[in-house]
Amino acid sequence: MPLRDRLLAVLVAVLWGLNFPAIHLSLAQFPPFFLVAVRFSLIAIPVVLLVPRPVVQWRWLLGYGIGFGVLQFTFLYLAMDVGMPTGLASLVLQSSAPFTVLLGAALLGERLTARRLAGIGVAMVGLAGIALHRADTGGRAMLVPVLLTLLGGLGWAIGNLSNRKAAADSPWRLMLWMAVIPPLPMLALSFVVDGPAAIGRSLSTLDTPAAIPAIGGLLYTVLVATLAGSGIWTALMARHPSGTVAPFSMLVPVVGIAASWLVLQEKPSPVELLLGVLVLGGVMLAGAAPRRRAGVSPLLRPAPWRGLRPLRRVPSAPARPSSSPTP
Repeated sequence: MPLRDRLLAVLVAVLWGLNFPAIHLSLAQFPPFFLVAVRFSLIAIPVVLLVPRPVVQWRWLLGYGIGFGVLQFTFLYLAMDVGMPTGLASLVLQSSAPFTVLLGAALLGERLTARRLAGIGVAMVGLAGIALHRADTGGRAMLVPVLLTLLGGLGWAIGNLSNRKAAADSPWRLMLWMAVIPPLPMLALSFVVDGPAAIGRSLSTLDTPAAIPAIGGLLYTVLVATLAGSGIWTALMARHPSGTVAPFSMLVPVVGIAASWLVLQEKPSPVELLLGVLVLGGVMLAGAAPRRRAGVSPLLRPAPWRGLRPLRRVPSAPARPSSSPTP
């Protein structure tokens, strides 16, 4: 990969890492589910009007939107709203990687190697350690946000699998059209859970000085992290093998933790930092491409889940991202 593209990959990791403090600022003004609805509505409206729909089956577009857009952000924003530290959220959300590997093996019949199993095991040990440490230091109130963030990672993994099955002609347009799915269900959920009063207060106080950081955080999430960051990432994935580009995403929680430490004074404990290194190491090991050796037969693949066909490789298709863009 040329130096320019390496620098662009690092830039995207920085943009995505700063996205978590931006979400934190937005949650100070908007109820969590209403914030998700607003975030995706700001993307969905111009997309419907200006961007052609990608050539994909609707069921995979819906699955992508529900998994990545609805489930992931429902649990992530709720976790951060009820006390999940911002930097730790950026780390625990990386659970999407081992979840994707496991679901891909169980539902799509994807190859599950010893290296991937080892990586998943290491990452899960680190995540379990973080959950137990939070429960030990703060009780159930500290454990619930970690579990909610893990559910957000599972939702992201479901979106990843739908993304793969979609096999879109344009990954960039698929990502944009995914944003069309969440607004209506999230708005309905917001009215039921957040309540009209909370929504009304968040809108009626937008002209106050206290709302400025929240609006800035929302605009950063939409314009910088989602559109600019995902656009650069998609271009890099189209030009280089996914195994070359994907490891740069491991910088995201590093930036997220550092930014939360500096801006929000969220200082992680040494135990959490050590367990975080364990999680990132496991994620990198699970996502590493398997080595092929001459004369060695590939590992047997588990039978795919009934009703889903195994992925077919199309030689002429352009390279596609191995996972969805980071929140």
